[in-house]
Amino acid sequence: MEKIVIRGGHPLSGTVEVSGMKNAAVGVLLSTILIDGITVLENLPVISDVALSLDILRSMGAVVEQLDATTYQIDTRHVQAGSAPPLMVRKMRASYYVIGAELGRFHTSRVGIPGGCDFGVRPIDQHIKCFEALGADVTMTKDFVIADATSGLHGDQIYFDSVSVGATINGMIAATLADGTTVIENAAREPHVVDVANFLNTCGARITGAGTDVVKIKGVKRLHGCTYAIIPDMIEAATYMIAAAATNGTLQITNVIPKHLESVSAKMEEMGVKIEELDDAVIVSPADQLRRVNVKTLPYPGFPTDAHPQMSVLLCLAQGVSHVSEGVWDNRFRYVEELRRMGADITVEGKVATINGGNHFTGAKVRAVDLRAGAAMIIAALAAQGKTEIDDIYHIKRGYDNIVGKLQNAGADIQLVDVPDE
Repeated sequence: MEKIVIRGGHPLSGTVEVSGMKNAAVGVLLSTILIDGITVLENLPVISDVALSLDILRSMGAVVEQLDATTYQIDTRHVQAGSAPPLMVRKMRASYYVIGAELGRFHTSRVGIPGGCDFGVRPIDQHIKCFEALGADVTMTKDFVIADATSGLHGDQIYFDSVSVGATINGMIAATLADGTTVIENAAREPHVVDVANFLNTCGARITGAGTDVVKIKGVKRLHGCTYAIIPDMIEAATYMIAAAATNGTLQITNVIPKHLESVSAKMEEMGVKIEELDDAVIVSPADQLRRVNVKTLPYPGFPTDAHPQMSVLLCLAQGVSHVSEGVWDNRFRYVEELRRMGADITVEGKVATINGGNHFTGAKVRAVDLRAGAAMIIAALAAQGKTEIDDIYHIKRGYDNIVGKLQNAGADIQLVDVPDE
């Protein structure tokens, strides 16, 4: 077991380089199941979700070769449908992409129920709606999702009842090799939707409209391998931006696409934080005084739900009363109890948190209750007086590549500590 120990009070400074996007990487990796060939993927983040995706591919018959720290060659010519180990699948929400990829290539799929962070009820009903529209019969047991399209998949018109990143990507994956044209309406517009579409197009797919709310997929007969680089992680970048502001530091965050960060940058500037955009970097400088703001999380291009817990930490340090409304997940607020241990004054009613700002954080023993909550604990600890110990950091390792090393290089007093198993 490991924990993170932080002694706060050190402003961040210098430069932090952002890694490849977690949510794009797992979508691209699992969509390689569609490919009857060899793919080289670059800029993969060194995180446990990527390692797990690679293990799933290996278990299904793929030959995976690591070329350098962030580059892998993947040969999926001999992948077998229905062979993804259920215990692996249950460790990651995005493992549902295996269903779409198996259906697309083999017209049959048997995959364990996906897992991941618990944000309340997270049904895959829109995924199933999409698969059924394409011609598959789908059944769910206690342990498995089973889908069959004995006559093959065919294009159709699909309208999602709610905006879903996962269902949009899964629909694109499944429809890529289907007969005819598929039109997905009310599609998600997130950058990782675009990245998966760009990857598939590089492999020979015919997808247009990714990044808008209408995506069209003209089916092709087969996909070939390619070399492709994953886009930078906008949530990792946002996390370091907020950490810089919370510690009154000046930090340059490199390998970013500033446009992806516009909703976060706008809110931070509204709070008084100074942000300078460069071609592929942002420079964050401290506010004279942090001001209160209200935040509502929305699908892209709105304020990202995955930056919500981190932003709440910054609002605790601002003067006045702020409100955070969660517009995506049911149960995003489990981090609040942990922040209260450090001195935060936050009350939650339904999907709205009221934050009484102007407080100081004090070091405490806390937990990373999920991935982004873990990032919030790190930011609070960096800004706190005294020592903070963060347990259950396996959540953090799912999505942040070398966060301890990157923060050390930026001046933080942060350590990864081994602790004996109980």
